[in-house]
Amino acid sequence: MIISKLSIINFKNITQAEVGFSGNLNCFFGNNGMGKTNFLDAIYYLSFTKCHNNAPDSRVIRDDEELCVLQGVYDCGGREEEVFCAIRRGQRKQFKRNKKEYERMSEHIGLLPLVMVSPADAELINGGSDERRRFVDMIISQHDRPYLNSLIQYNKALSQRNALLREQMSDASLFDVLEMQMQAHGEQIHAKRAMMLDSIIPLFNEYYRLICSSDETVSLRYITRLDGRDFALALRDSRQRDMILGYTSVGVHKDDVELMLDERLIRRFGSQGQNKTCLIALKLAQFSYMVAQGATTPILLLDDIFDKLDSDRVEKIIGLVGGDRFGQIFITDTNRKYLDRILESMHHDYSLFHVERGEVNTTLN
Repeated sequence: MIISKLSIINFKNITQAEVGFSGNLNCFFGNNGMGKTNFLDAIYYLSFTKCHNNAPDSRVIRDDEELCVLQGVYDCGGREEEVFCAIRRGQRKQFKRNKKEYERMSEHIGLLPLVMVSPADAELINGGSDERRRFVDMIISQHDRPYLNSLIQYNKALSQRNALLREQMSDASLFDVLEMQMQAHGEQIHAKRAMMLDSIIPLFNEYYRLICSSDETVSLRYITRLDGRDFALALRDSRQRDMILGYTSVGVHKDDVELMLDERLIRRFGSQGQNKTCLIALKLAQFSYMVAQGATTPILLLDDIFDKLDSDRVEKIIGLVGGDRFGQIFITDTNRKYLDRILESMHHDYSLFHVERGEVNTTLN
């Protein structure tokens, strides 16, 4: 799958742009703060109906404007798909596929699979467990619609149970109904998370070793309270405690994934370079996992990935990106020399763009 054309009006610092892309490699260069990342985020938004950093929609509309529009034209294995999004201040955003509006945004997830590597990924190491759960859920939801539906239904039941707890409701039958729903959907979520993590760990380790050429071992440790435990019983047992807390303290919404380096937590023992390498390897592992799950090759967005890496690791990443493992790739960097070296290693067509103050221009050399 490739995006062949992107149209933007009033998205962040981009007033208006219409860009055609190479089906292989697309490089954006320019100084910091000029809007390179915003072009990638616009592509991300069209896949996930939100920004990569989960910023509220009110912040994506250009200052002093009331409307933001994104439109992408895609080639999905010879089939053209047109995706349109309009965001108006104070109103529900509009998302359309081939001019037909979605009833629910969740219906769109998975149509345009995508993987993004960004400096914001540092939150996967340093942030809270919700960041890592969101990462896991996003990977699975792009190829497994029953999983996404289970996640939506679980969160709905969880929200209703939390409301009962806050209202100090004592009707056990209401809790029984919601907890049955949470158990059914939660067990599905737990099982599929565990399966995905088991599958991605060897890929994660392979990419890490390819990039850093070391015998260090990276892994992912799934932290959950559901292993070998009756979920429904755990929920019933926690009711009185949860009534005091005002929220549900047990369930898959409390799961976590720890990133490990040689059996130690990366966030405690990893260097800056190890952390960056780990995150890039994890995202490339995500890409390979998603390719194995479906017929559509995801778009790969690489935002400022060379910063804080030594020259050896940069060379290894350039070699990977310049190879044949990936489909359509987008890269941003302030240092054009890295981009030129990637282009020299490529045997495919490419497009090179210069970005300045939210405006993009195609360059020939």
